[in-house]
Amino acid sequence: MTSSTSPSTSSWPDPGRPSELRVEELLAEMTLGEKLAQLGSAWQGVERVGGNVAPMQDVFARQSDFAAASKDGLGHLTRPFGSKPVEPAEGVRRLASLQQELRDNTRLGIPAIAHEECLTGFTTHRATVFPAALAWAAAFDPPLVERMARAIGASMRRVGVHQGLAPVLDVVRDYRWGRVEETLGEDPYLVAMTGTAYARGLESAGIIATLKHFAGYSGSAAARNHAPVSMGRREFADVILPPFETALRDGGARSVMNSYADVDGVPAGADPWLLTRLLRDEWGFEGTVVSDYWSIAFLRTMHRVAASDGEAGARALEAGIDVELPDTLCFGPPLAELVRSGQVPEELVDRAARRVLRQKADLGLLDGGGSTTGGSTPGPDADGQCHGDERTNGDGSAGVGGEAGDVEGPAGADEAVDLDPDLDPPAHRDIARQLAEESIVLLENGQGGRGPLPLAPEVATLALVGPCADDANAFFGCYSFPNHVLPHHPGHDNGIAAATLLEALTDELPGTRITYQRGCPVKDADRSGFGAAAAAAGQADVCVAVVGDRAGLFGRGTSGEGCDAEDLSLPGVQGELVEALLATGTPLVLLVVSGRPYALGAYAGRVAAALQAFFPGEEGGSALAGVLTGRIVPSGKLPVQIPRTPGGQPGTYLHPPLGGNSQGVSNLDPTPAYPFGHGLSYTTFAYSGLSLSAEEIPTDGEVEISCQVSNTGESPGTEVVQLYTADPVAQLPRPVTQLTGFVRVHLAPGQQRRVAFRLHSDRLAYTGPEMHRIVEPGEITVMIGASSSDIRLRGTVRLTGPVRTAGHDRMLHTPSHLS
Repeated sequence: MTSSTSPSTSSWPDPGRPSELRVEELLAEMTLGEKLAQLGSAWQGVERVGGNVAPMQDVFARQSDFAAASKDGLGHLTRPFGSKPVEPAEGVRRLASLQQELRDNTRLGIPAIAHEECLTGFTTHRATVFPAALAWAAAFDPPLVERMARAIGASMRRVGVHQGLAPVLDVVRDYRWGRVEETLGEDPYLVAMTGTAYARGLESAGIIATLKHFAGYSGSAAARNHAPVSMGRREFADVILPPFETALRDGGARSVMNSYADVDGVPAGADPWLLTRLLRDEWGFEGTVVSDYWSIAFLRTMHRVAASDGEAGARALEAGIDVELPDTLCFGPPLAELVRSGQVPEELVDRAARRVLRQKADLGLLDGGGSTTGGSTPGPDADGQCHGDERTNGDGSAGVGGEAGDVEGPAGADEAVDLDPDLDPPAHRDIARQLAEESIVLLENGQGGRGPLPLAPEVATLALVGPCADDANAFFGCYSFPNHVLPHHPGHDNGIAAATLLEALTDELPGTRITYQRGCPVKDADRSGFGAAAAAAGQADVCVAVVGDRAGLFGRGTSGEGCDAEDLSLPGVQGELVEALLATGTPLVLLVVSGRPYALGAYAGRVAAALQAFFPGEEGGSALAGVLTGRIVPSGKLPVQIPRTPGGQPGTYLHPPLGGNSQGVSNLDPTPAYPFGHGLSYTTFAYSGLSLSAEEIPTDGEVEISCQVSNTGESPGTEVVQLYTADPVAQLPRPVTQLTGFVRVHLAPGQQRRVAFRLHSDRLAYTGPEMHRIVEPGEITVMIGASSSDIRLRGTVRLTGPVRTAGHDRMLHTPSHLS
């Protein structure tokens, strides 16, 4: 029985009272319509977007009267800054106006949670475009990712946004999938540590981090977006789920977004085992589950497990989805009708509304006066800058060579938003620059590293060729504002300064004559520029070919959501362009700027040098120029393998023995051109002195594994020291090798440091025959090296005692330290 008590006589707006009591009192006062309104959302301005920025937007988007849509209140405001170009000050005023309308024109006066995309930065006009997520992973630097996320959160919070739809924790299973660029690679531990750092950074700024896409989305058949997922329960448990578990427990994320896909025939949006029994009952999650855009309606239109919008809403609500995004289709009148008829228990509505209102209480949105800034958690100072020296990585390991530390400058719930914010301040660009520099991977550089890089000062003429060489947007991911929204609004510039590689190299090499030729487009089969490109290369001392992707959406690009690939050949005729340049005989530096790895086996050993950059963001031009000239010593490592052949899919380094090159079993060799974790430097590193603190440990014990790492070259450099483990004999086939820890170590020439990893037996657990995660006795191989295939030191430790079950409270990371 609901009450119509006036909120002016109620005690729930009092912030001095316990949140739980306030929420229960508010729920008791709400009508069914008001409760359901808190589970819905409104996308204002969507009708003015000139093309899709979300799947099926053209089908579901509609003109709406905000006052009518929010007459009983509203749960979420969808992308008030990110749907069309809006000047930051105007966006602040518009959002404040919408929130004021909710306060003034609804009975309860509760503002909405405003959410935005933030995968490569705050996705709005004039905001910093950071590197894409795959580049964060290539840096192997969780503290820097945390610092970036904290800066992104500072910008969002400053303008009145409360929730960010990131990070993506999908583990890559097939490189052809268009959304590889949004992921953190193919290893669940790397994904977990990097994604947890991002979630922690966003949450520390007072912004709700949203983990997506829960779960299994990246395993789609033939790498097609939204395709069904045929995945075994062990792969799901051991590969797909750990990053989410870690980011919830250690990253403090307060929201989860469901996956579009079905796994073994069950759509995630209608799966009570996934969204309730696992997520809440086993893992203890108390936040909100928000739907991916229109995924509840997809239960009717795509999955066909519901006959009506109301039935789709009922199935999603019962499974555990709390908020429908980006608009209210199924959680509105169609669901209300089923509740009133008794077909859907009102307790399910109360359950979801309670979670949303609890979150609003935490944000300060239930307080008297309805603050719209939200959040009492201390956030970054005005420019998002952090301070510190030596770092501790998100995996508990030490890091060197940048700031971390705590940030200061809280923006409390009663603090006004910034009416004229700078969303691309110098401090944010500094973070973007450092992350871009750390993410660039040197794949090869002649025999023994004696190749053309860094470019020698005596290089008089340089040919710069390729469709990505003079296009700053080639450095941006598909969820960057310039590639996500601006293509639908011709006439608007990017709103940020971003140099192309041609511009950056011209500044970097003032004494070198640089000849630029595009050669061909990224996607189209236009070979008319081959002749001019080959001529320029033939007359130069060195040729740099810049090939790769152009990010877009739903087929408008070669990488991004809905831009899946048939195979892993370079897009369009870029492969033919590379062959034409090789034929000139001029030393060729191949630079791939892309959102996925492409098959480079045909060029390995034939090019003079090769580099990989995964959409390095607005500072990408300067970072790439710095690596080419030697101003920056490369330190990036591959978070995904680079295949040898275009058709060698699906593939991952996380394979059991029969998944590798098993001679005599198949004529096909899946060995990659460049393995997971690979990345060269302009200096060299030596590993020595492997030490284990014990030869035997119990199945609930731990061992310290350490070694000495030395810079044996002539340049300062940073090595990513990687710890791998293998279980040679187990009850079920195990990966040949698996990343178990990592740490960045910066060393001056001749300097050496000792690296120590503290490995708990929990980190060796896997899902056994009875579907329980177990640690079993036996011999474990431990390996330290520079990549998954460049193992420098190897030892063994024996686990003793009984088989042990490892639960949700198990150790999820491998701490490390330097001495």
